[in-house]
Amino acid sequence: MNRALAIEFSRITEAAALAGFTWLGRGDKNAADDAAVKAMRFMLNQIDMDGEIVIGEGEIDHAPMLYIGEKLGTGKGEPIAIAVDPIDGTRMTAMGQANAISVLAAGGKDTFLRAPDMYMEKLVVGPELKGMIDLNLEIEQNCRRVASRLGKSISQLTVMVLAKPRHDEVIKRIQQLGARVICIPDGDVAGSVLCCLPDGEVDMLYGIGGAPEGVVTAAAVRALGGDMQARLLPRNLVKGDTPENIAIAEQEIQRCQQSGAAVNEVLKLEDLAKDDNLVFVATGITNGDLLKGIHRKGNLATTETLLIRGKSRTIRRIQSMHYLDRKDEEIYQLLSE
Repeated sequence: MNRALAIEFSRITEAAALAGFTWLGRGDKNAADDAAVKAMRFMLNQIDMDGEIVIGEGEIDHAPMLYIGEKLGTGKGEPIAIAVDPIDGTRMTAMGQANAISVLAAGGKDTFLRAPDMYMEKLVVGPELKGMIDLNLEIEQNCRRVASRLGKSISQLTVMVLAKPRHDEVIKRIQQLGARVICIPDGDVAGSVLCCLPDGEVDMLYGIGGAPEGVVTAAAVRALGGDMQARLLPRNLVKGDTPENIAIAEQEIQRCQQSGAAVNEVLKLEDLAKDDNLVFVATGITNGDLLKGIHRKGNLATTETLLIRGKSRTIRRIQSMHYLDRKDEEIYQLLSE
């Protein structure tokens, strides 16, 4: 994927972030997500490419979405597979909290795992820990292996975990081991990238979240030379054996079989992002550890975007100033309705 096309994708997440930002702190996460989805779809369709959404956000929580199999772009360029989450952190956007981002990964036609929007267990570490993690092992064993490779005591280890009720026991076990746990309400994509950046302060991320975020994360982890393992989990294993959850789980398993994705099996990084012909891009919506959020004063809005190319392993931070004239205002208003 060439540099010019990679830059084009940075414009996509900028537009989605700006559209979602109009709903900052208004308490309506679906409205924020819908605005970002519409902005992202509008912008993607301007690019000369034969694009396809191979995994997208929305189905798992009945939110607005770019749907799996959706064709995007003018159809004139090269085939591009897209994994996307218009807002990773819709609740944080709705509540005005930190670490909300708009995020997208793009690659060759067969670069990414194709799977439905379902739950995924994830374990992520940085480049110096490649080959040291194993989801088949207990979390305590992974912590010890990581600490040993880093030359740290367990008490110096920092593990990031999604603050969900399903993780209460895991959090307790890590803390009882003696490691430091940083709990985040959402936003495991940003947390995973922090594990892999040279100046990141997180040693490992663990959590059960969405599969779209997992595939997007894999693109960033691969581009940065880190390591990741994951496991697709049917809904009933995560949310309980209610009739509704079992029915949804059966549909998820059937769809995984159709796409060739393994369920309840450990997937390596190479299964999630199969080659380096990829780009990862994220734009901050609210301030966070990874990216600055949008700042707006009058018609001037500033954004910060992280752009990572897989082949060159180039990391760019792009700070942009957007002068929103009346035409732009009307477009974003329409996208937000």
